[in-house]
Amino acid sequence: MSPDVDLTAPTPGPHPVRDGFLELDRRLFEAVAARHWPGADRLLPRLSRSANHGVLWCAAAAALAASRTPRARRAAARGLASLGLASLTINTLGKRSVRRPRPVLDPVPLVRRLKRQPITTSFPSGHAASAAAFATGVALESPAWGAAVAPVAAAVAVSRVYTGVHFPSDVLAGAALGAGAAFAVRGLVPTRAQIVPPARPRADVPALPEGEGLVMVANRGSGTADRVRALCDALPRAEVVECEPEEVGAELERAAGRARVLGVCGGDGTVNAAARIALRHGLPLAVLPGGTLNHFAYDLGVEDVRSLSRAVVRGEGVRVDVGRFSSGDRQGIFLNTFSLGVYPELVRERERWSHRIGGWPAGVLAAARVLRADRHPLHAEVKGRSHPLWMLFAGNGTYHRMGLAPGRRMDLADGQLDVRVVHGGRRPALRLLSAALAGPLTRSPAHAAVQVGRLHLTGVADGTLLAYDGEITETRGDLTLEKLPEALTVYRPLPGSRPAPAVS
Repeated sequence: MSPDVDLTAPTPGPHPVRDGFLELDRRLFEAVAARHWPGADRLLPRLSRSANHGVLWCAAAAALAASRTPRARRAAARGLASLGLASLTINTLGKRSVRRPRPVLDPVPLVRRLKRQPITTSFPSGHAASAAAFATGVALESPAWGAAVAPVAAAVAVSRVYTGVHFPSDVLAGAALGAGAAFAVRGLVPTRAQIVPPARPRADVPALPEGEGLVMVANRGSGTADRVRALCDALPRAEVVECEPEEVGAELERAAGRARVLGVCGGDGTVNAAARIALRHGLPLAVLPGGTLNHFAYDLGVEDVRSLSRAVVRGEGVRVDVGRFSSGDRQGIFLNTFSLGVYPELVRERERWSHRIGGWPAGVLAAARVLRADRHPLHAEVKGRSHPLWMLFAGNGTYHRMGLAPGRRMDLADGQLDVRVVHGGRRPALRLLSAALAGPLTRSPAHAAVQVGRLHLTGVADGTLLAYDGEITETRGDLTLEKLPEALTVYRPLPGSRPAPAVS
C-alpha cells in the first residue's frame, strides 16, 4: 500500500481559529502520551491491532449470531452493514479530503507504539469509525447487546490516541462518521422497533400466572429445544409437549381438548396447523417462533420467550385476520401468504433436491431450473382470454416496505388481501425481480398489485400447485380467496407493558 500523504503539498497560510484548534489537539495528544494507565500499555496496542481490517468486529458479529436469538442475529448483521458503509466512506472520501499527516511519535513511550505504523493519512480515524459504526448499529437493533459492545468500541477508539497513531480530533471525527453511517443504514433498512404493528383490536384473553392452563406443542423438527427449555423456566406450570413433525397435528388436537390456551412452537407451517385447530375449538393461540422465518410471529411482535411469557402472564392479546382459500372440496387457511405459479414450483423442486445436496444449494438449483423453463406455470382467464402468469401472490394483510427492507405487515387486522401478479413473458427472473423491488400498489407491463377483500379465479387447471404458509398442495378447480376478519385471537405483548415478574 502506498502512502496517501502528499508531502509536497504547500503548507496552508496562518489562520487563528484553525491554528488554535490544531494546537489544542496537539496538547491533548501529548497529555495522553504522558499519562500512564495501569495495564493499558499491553492491552490497548493489542486491542488496536485486533481491530485491523474489521477482524475484531467480524468476530464480535459471529459471537452475536452464535447466540441464536433473532434480535442478536439482526444486531450482528446491522453492525456489519454499518461498519461496511463507514469503511467505504472513510476510504473513498474521508482520507482523501483532509490530507493530515500522522502525529510525531516522540512523546509516545516505545512500549505503546504499534509494530507496524499506518501509512495512510491521519484524518479521520478509520478504526474509530468502524468501532462506532458497529457499536451503534448493534445498539439500534438491540440496546442490550449495544451496551455490551460499546465499552470495547470505546477502548478501540481511545487506543488509537494512546498508541500515537491519531490525534484526538481524528478519533472524534471518525466516531461521528461511524455513528452517522449506522443511522444511514437504519434509514435504508429500518429496525423492527420502528415498524411494530399496532396492538389492535385488543382481545380479552385469560391471564395465566406461571403459565398454568397453557399447553404448548413444540415441533422438534424446527430446532426448538433451547426455546422450550427457556419457556419452562419462564412459565413453570405450562405443559409442554415435544413431538416429531409428523405427530404435530395429532398432538395439537389432543392439546386443544384440555387447554385453556393452545400454544405452538415451530415454523410457519406448524403455526398454520395450530391456528386451524384453535379456530375450530375457539381457543386463543400463543405462538412461540421456532422455525427459520417465523413471519407471523415476528409481524405480530412476538420474537422470543420473554415477549410471549409477558403477554401470557399479563393476559395481553389481539384479534387478527385469517386468509382462507377453497378449491373444489379442498379448503385451507393462511396466516401469511398464498401463491400460485413460480413459488410452488420452486418449493417442489427444492424439496426434490434438498435431502441430497442441502437446503440452500437445492434452493439455488431449483430457481435455476424453474426460471429457465419455457412453459408458464399458470394461466388465468381475463375477459374470456387466457393470459400466462409467472406468479400470483396474496398476502394476509397489506405488505409495506420501508427503505430497502423486505415487506412487513403493519396491521394484521386490516381486512385486505394484498394481491400481486407477475405477468407472463420472457425473462421471468427479471420480471420477478422488478415486481419484488416495486411498491405494493405499482403497476407496469411486468406486474400489477391491488388490495381486495375477496378474489375468485376461474380457469385454474386441476392439479395446479399452490403454496400457503410454506405448505404445498394442488387445486381442484376454480379458486376463491377470502378474508376472515379478526377471526383468530393471539397473545402479544402490548406497547408500554413492563416485563413479566420473575418467578421464584
